[in-house]
Amino acid sequence: MSANKNDPKDAVKMTSGLDSQTQADLDALMRKYDRESNTRVWEGWQRWAVGAIMVIFSLYCIGMTLFYSGLPETRLAAFLAMIVFIGFLTYPVKKGHVKVNSMPWYDIILMLVGTSCFLYFAFNALPIIKLATRIQTHHVIIGAIGILVLIELCRRCVGVPILCVLGALLIYTFYNQLSYNLSLYQALKNIVYKLFYTTNGVIGTPVNVCYTYIVLFIIFGAFLERTGIANFFIALANRLAGWSAGGPAKVAVISSALCGMVSGSSVGNTVTTGSVTIPMMKKTGYHPDFAGAVEAAASTGGQIMPPIMGAAAFLMAEYMDLPYATVAVKAILPAVLYFTGIFISVHLEAKKLGLKGLSKDEMPKWSFLLRKIYLLAPLVLLVWLVSSGAKTMQFSAAVSILAAVIVGFLNKDERLTFKKIFEALEAGAKGAITVGVACAIAGMIAGCITVTGLASILINAIVQLAGSATFIGLILTMVCCIVLGMGVPTTANYCIMASTCAPILIKMGFPLVAAHFFVFYFGIVADITPPVALAAYAGSAIAKGNPMKTGINATKLAIGAFIVPYIFCLNPAMLLIDVTAFGIIQIVITSLVGIFGVAAAMNGFLFKKLEWPCRVLICIGGLLMMDPTAITDVIGIVLFAAVFAWQYFGAKKERAAACKY
Repeated sequence: MSANKNDPKDAVKMTSGLDSQTQADLDALMRKYDRESNTRVWEGWQRWAVGAIMVIFSLYCIGMTLFYSGLPETRLAAFLAMIVFIGFLTYPVKKGHVKVNSMPWYDIILMLVGTSCFLYFAFNALPIIKLATRIQTHHVIIGAIGILVLIELCRRCVGVPILCVLGALLIYTFYNQLSYNLSLYQALKNIVYKLFYTTNGVIGTPVNVCYTYIVLFIIFGAFLERTGIANFFIALANRLAGWSAGGPAKVAVISSALCGMVSGSSVGNTVTTGSVTIPMMKKTGYHPDFAGAVEAAASTGGQIMPPIMGAAAFLMAEYMDLPYATVAVKAILPAVLYFTGIFISVHLEAKKLGLKGLSKDEMPKWSFLLRKIYLLAPLVLLVWLVSSGAKTMQFSAAVSILAAVIVGFLNKDERLTFKKIFEALEAGAKGAITVGVACAIAGMIAGCITVTGLASILINAIVQLAGSATFIGLILTMVCCIVLGMGVPTTANYCIMASTCAPILIKMGFPLVAAHFFVFYFGIVADITPPVALAAYAGSAIAKGNPMKTGINATKLAIGAFIVPYIFCLNPAMLLIDVTAFGIIQIVITSLVGIFGVAAAMNGFLFKKLEWPCRVLICIGGLLMMDPTAITDVIGIVLFAAVFAWQYFGAKKERAAACKY
């Protein structure tokens, strides 16, 4: 990635200059590892017809969200009807089961029948609400078909893990209803009514949040990507860190964090930015398994990077009933620790391998970056509008979309055209499908838990199992989050976690904010945790490395994401809860030194190779310093300083001995 001395904008152009074959390879990778990219192929007038439907959907969502305030049942059922329609237009029955401009007859039937079920409810919402549990047989049939079609669409675009959870809950719900000596029909009637016709099921809180906020933020992200901001982020990262030892890996960490924050997709960001950063890292001298892991870990971390957090920050504010600015501020320190850990790991790896950075000629000039700073305007505007609280999040997102369009027209290097506007609205609609479906399934999961009273049973069971050992409760919740988060998009992921796992921790006595951050973090790291580490596998495919080794390396690099949630649950001071200004300074300093120690232990290198006793000691010292308690800080500093001094003077002695010869 070299820049022309006489034309600094080439530094950015080269980040996106992919030939058609390379782009085709990347598209194939996306289809393999990202369910959202495994779509039907439309060409010619069919391509534009389907695209036009997607554009209409996006415009409908923008308009209805801003101006329609009718019955929730009406607008949410209509929203899901459109999701089902465009969902079957987009996703085939299985991977690779696609022909150009082809849609099997059974998919057409499923699409029309499923859409009709939700439209029927939308147009007859008020009479059905008045009937309540007295719904008729045809209502039961329509509702049951609507649920089954939605489940099939979820299998296609989200995956099986979440359906396994739903299936188990549905079986338990039937068992629960039959235990009241109800007939099979009456049990089915009660379940369909609760899950399809009330706001405790498919049209529950997750879908409401999706319809109200998420879709607009997805559309905003699609427009922002087409303004050229991703290339700007990569160029900026090159300027900031490209010069240092192993610079390209640090560029990958910074650029992927920034791009992932906006894109909201771990796998998607791994493939797009990884197509530039991974070859750079390999060329510098990093092993393919390590290069792929760096990109996967950094791209996944983009989902926890404030202020956007893949749109999750806005959702967390809604679920916790806190100002958005409060959520964003509390997320800063955990995110800094996460990326500091990765940054230190790649630096130590570079030192271990003796790698160098980029030359001056290979980096863009500051003058060029300053001229492009206006690309950040839509992002800054969004954060300012939402933080001020003067306008609703829907209005803020809509205004920011308009700002992104204006900025896109101003960028002469990657000028926004009407074709790109069409593509952005189309991409926004496609992105809404998986999130909308996952949120609907999350609503059903929450509905099953509510109908059966399973929430209190599960919570009490975990609380009793853990007893006074709250740490065990945290481990059990972590496992649940990782399993439920496999292959689920970030925003829908959090909706599921907030409905199912967060109440467990709150019941155990953990603060509301800590509980929600805990489940959010562990839902996200499912993308880099073997055996279902989709982001790591995508990075491995680009790097041409070993998928499992890449996943293990990504887990080691992202060790902060596995440690920090436990720390802020056990000591919420890390989330700036009940802490003084001096306490904040103490936490920041000791935590950063602590993550340095843990990263060094994971890498096995400091000034020279770390022997196992030293690795264990510096790891323990690092963990103790990350716990915001005075006594643990003191013990941790002593252990860290001892290993640091031993390594420093040992390496100095070895260099002196080497100079004699």
